[in-house]
Amino acid sequence: MNEGKIFKAFEKLINRELSWLAFNMRVVEQAANESYPLLERLRFLSISGSNLDEFYMVRVAGLRGLMSRDKIIVSDDGLTTKQQLQKIYNYTDLLINKQQIIYKHLIKELRAVKLNLIQATDLDKREIKWLKNYFLQEIFPILTPLAIDQAHPFPFITNLSFSLVVDLKRNKDSHSLLAIIPIPTQTSRFIRLPDFNDEIRFISLENMLKLFIGLIFPNYNLLGEGVFRIIRDSELEVEEKAEDLVLVFQSALKRRRRGNVVRLEVNKSMPNNLRDIIKKELNVLDEEIINIDGLIGTSQLNDLIVEEREDLIFKPFNPRFPERVNEFNGDIFAAIKQKDFVVHHPFESFDVVVSFLEQAALDDDVIAIKQTLYRTSDNSPIVLALIKAAEAGKSVTALIELKARFDEARNIKWAQDMERAGVQVVFGFLELKTHAKISVVIRRENKKLKSYVHFGTGNYHPLTAKVYTDLSYFTDDEDLGRDAIHIFNYLTGNTRPEALKKVKISPINIRATLMDHIDREIKFAKNGKPANIWIKLNALVDEPIINKLYEASNAGVSIDMVIRGICCLRPGIPGLSENIRVKSIVGRFLEHARIICFGNGHKLPSKKAKIFISSADWMPRNFDRRVEVMIPIENSTVHSQILNQIMVANIKDTAQSWTLDENNLYKKVEAGNNPFSAHEYFMTNPSLSGVGQAIKNDEE
Repeated sequence: MNEGKIFKAFEKLINRELSWLAFNMRVVEQAANESYPLLERLRFLSISGSNLDEFYMVRVAGLRGLMSRDKIIVSDDGLTTKQQLQKIYNYTDLLINKQQIIYKHLIKELRAVKLNLIQATDLDKREIKWLKNYFLQEIFPILTPLAIDQAHPFPFITNLSFSLVVDLKRNKDSHSLLAIIPIPTQTSRFIRLPDFNDEIRFISLENMLKLFIGLIFPNYNLLGEGVFRIIRDSELEVEEKAEDLVLVFQSALKRRRRGNVVRLEVNKSMPNNLRDIIKKELNVLDEEIINIDGLIGTSQLNDLIVEEREDLIFKPFNPRFPERVNEFNGDIFAAIKQKDFVVHHPFESFDVVVSFLEQAALDDDVIAIKQTLYRTSDNSPIVLALIKAAEAGKSVTALIELKARFDEARNIKWAQDMERAGVQVVFGFLELKTHAKISVVIRRENKKLKSYVHFGTGNYHPLTAKVYTDLSYFTDDEDLGRDAIHIFNYLTGNTRPEALKKVKISPINIRATLMDHIDREIKFAKNGKPANIWIKLNALVDEPIINKLYEASNAGVSIDMVIRGICCLRPGIPGLSENIRVKSIVGRFLEHARIICFGNGHKLPSKKAKIFISSADWMPRNFDRRVEVMIPIENSTVHSQILNQIMVANIKDTAQSWTLDENNLYKKVEAGNNPFSAHEYFMTNPSLSGVGQAIKNDEE
């Protein structure tokens, strides 16, 4: 035992960046999960590639920026920026190598079931003839081959784009030509060939270009070629004083395209002379070059997922519409008035959230709607409902977060569309991201105004709601309604709310409230009472909170955490965290809900427990630089559903869980003969709100 040992800061924390890479490795491992259909495994491989791209565009780019400014900053776990980057590069090499090994296995397995990504040498005469015609009609007109010589400097290469570099020599006079062919992004990366051979066959664009290089450069011989892809710094820099925020973001989005290159991917067979030219012209270091022995750009593998091969994808799941609402013939306001309820996405339909706003837009008794929007879809039914409500003469306020990374352009468009319809559009704070998910409908009933509120742990995005596990909480509680309106006044009028009765918000008091509740559990433990904490988050990074959890562990508080992604806390260390257990669930659906449960002097699960749901992960940015909400769950039915159904199932899961040790090593849980999958459980067992009054709820 190490009782009484003094732990240094770097001994207590796992590096944030390495923890994220460990999460993405778990995503990669899902692609090797033989219990999943083949195309779903390919989808996981694609997701891992997309995740890694964004990690480089944001996190690695940020570290490189610190290096370029010679800023000596040491991470919480004691690493310099240079040390962090080196560890990231080493881990990335391992991750990409694993991606390519799995990719080759998957392509081989897919070929065995007649779905084939072929090479040019695999084409037969009919396919070559068809492909040549396709090339001349669909691809050749949009190609722009770019010579590189004294008259033609090295061209600008856009972020995430593929290019073919070629070394050519003319037949008649041996004239040399070096050129780059940017691979068009206006068409699919993989071209589906006609089904001549009783199988589905694809060929990549780059292989097709190499096949017809003579049509692009007539009378030239190909001496050497290679494919490369770049990742650029994609963080936005926004002026602190901006008279027109939309114009500032539109300008910043244009600058993002020209960010510095932070990663260069080249195929391993590329000749050294071509690699050296690209390296020099793009100004990248050796450690920023990744040689790919396989397929460059695994993020685009989802283009190979063909819906007609139903045998190779998950059996479709149709989410339930809550019976709680059906019992009132779809009248959501009547359902809320009867009792608060929570909807568990994606197992229960996001349509109930859309219906909440669509019904409000058509209801003559509704006089006002207030809505936050962080992310939403292209053809957002949420936005259309707000527009419809404004056109009907209702007072509609939409808080749109322009700083939602990679959704900035879409949010600008929606803001402009809504303003034209008469919606009062507000952009919140320049220095804070508004990440809270709140919708308020104000209705006139019996000559009085009544508020109906939706609090969410996820975005108002109907597409991601099909794969993200989130909670939608509907209530007409007067205090929660009044708090929600105070929060909107804070967002639109910059009036700091001082009188919130139930809701806690960042950057004001979420961290402090969590600390207070952890302290209460510490007191229970010291007084010999049961002391328990259950936590479900996407990320745990905040050092003050982590230290408080260590303090609780040393006091004897039992802590179970389900942290999907980044976890900087080191569990299971004697004298520091022996009472803390951390697991990660990575499965068919993306865990996203944030739930916090305190035993309150009783062993969890307990009717006496204090339960909260939140929009916030436990990270410094969520506590200090974002507007977030944390809502207490006091309704007995909702309390039971979240604690006894959702949290118990997550903690019980063995089928898709990894446990974390103190060295940032995740070990797959041995499922045994009777594996339990939380996702399967939620798909096959209706929730309390999903059942409605069909069963008696034990609420005493």
